[in-house]
Amino acid sequence: MRTLRIILSAIVIVICLGLVTFAGIFLFSALPREKSDQPETPVSTDPPVQEETPAETPSEPEASAPDAPTDPEVPADTPEEPEQSEDAADELAGHTARIQNYLAGMTLDEKIWQLFFTTPESLTGVTTATQAGDTTKAALAERPVGGLCYFAANLVDADQTRTMLQNTQSYAKTPLFLGVDEEGGRVSRAGSNPAMGVTHFEAAAVYGQRADMAEVYQVGSTLAQELGTLGFNLDFAPVADVVTNPNNTEIGDRSYSSDPQVAGAMVSAMVDGLQRGNMVSCLKHFPGHGSTETDTHEGKSVSNRTLEELQGCEWVPFQAGIDKGAAMVMLSHLTNENFSNLPSDLSPEVVSHLREDLGFQGIIITDSHQMGAVTNYYDSGEAAVLALQAGVDMILMPMDLQAAFDGVKAAVEAGTLTEARIDESVTRILTVKYGFGILNLSD
Repeated sequence: MRTLRIILSAIVIVICLGLVTFAGIFLFSALPREKSDQPETPVSTDPPVQEETPAETPSEPEASAPDAPTDPEVPADTPEEPEQSEDAADELAGHTARIQNYLAGMTLDEKIWQLFFTTPESLTGVTTATQAGDTTKAALAERPVGGLCYFAANLVDADQTRTMLQNTQSYAKTPLFLGVDEEGGRVSRAGSNPAMGVTHFEAAAVYGQRADMAEVYQVGSTLAQELGTLGFNLDFAPVADVVTNPNNTEIGDRSYSSDPQVAGAMVSAMVDGLQRGNMVSCLKHFPGHGSTETDTHEGKSVSNRTLEELQGCEWVPFQAGIDKGAAMVMLSHLTNENFSNLPSDLSPEVVSHLREDLGFQGIIITDSHQMGAVTNYYDSGEAAVLALQAGVDMILMPMDLQAAFDGVKAAVEAGTLTEARIDESVTRILTVKYGFGILNLSD
């Protein structure tokens, strides 16, 4: 019996020893190993992923629109928007102070002249301006206008244009906007002349049918480079109108699309291409000229589009261009009788919608005041004063430049316009000129 107990005790001891040994081996295996100096790099079998550059993607157009593509492409190589630095507020305050100092050094006459964007012929009195010399120099000293607009007749070839623009700019006390209508298609002042070295692009509607944002961005970028090389700093483009009336003749294929979303995407890309190339972009013709039939070059043109219709259609491309940073918007001469009986560029209600509803704070310019919708009803001084009273900043091509200036100055002297109102517009003009490097305000 005693022997049996000894045997059982031995068996228990052996079993316990075995369990202790097993537990020790398990615990040892669970201990963390010392890390090697060169960790092993995991190898992936998946293909490398390429980062996409963020870009604004337009809303997908409705399939029912006949010319609406289904997937406008976003330019992958469009530069990203620069981030605001921590000192941005201080920089802005410094810029504002320099602009206000410059404004304070201007006479009333100089400030009023800045409100006019005219032609070299209207400035100098010559028949067709193709060069700039003593006549231009004297004219700018007497009439220091804010900008000059050139047409095909002024542009003989690249060398002639470059010399003419360089000379003109050198004569200006306050640097000028030097502008041209270069939309492509049938409105191509420089590109239609092979001697200018400017690419003649197709009409906007052609690009709208393809709805390729990268392509339109490149159009704007190319025009900025080519026009800038000649000395231009402003392109009266793009057309942001949406053609809703098939009988419209004034806009037609100058519009990117009858679908507002597609037109908005193309306008945004064009503005981006132009202004990243340091070319001022001017959206036209607010509040949207695509619903009319009468050509405002000939006379009064009426639209009865409601505010809701405009917000849902015509204003979509303008908002897209404004959101992209367009520096200038041109008002049309059409009369929308839901707002007022005045042409849009003389209407406080239209200006208010552009400022308040669309949030535009840049330069508002009229369409040409040599067009029938203005000249048939107003003289040059009256039209200029009405435009400024409405809140417009610049008057484009008054029929009689001197009479327009005289009318504005008389209105200021009579109190119909205040000098503070003039200062407001001149500040916007100087701000854009400074922002695009046209005006140098370095300390």
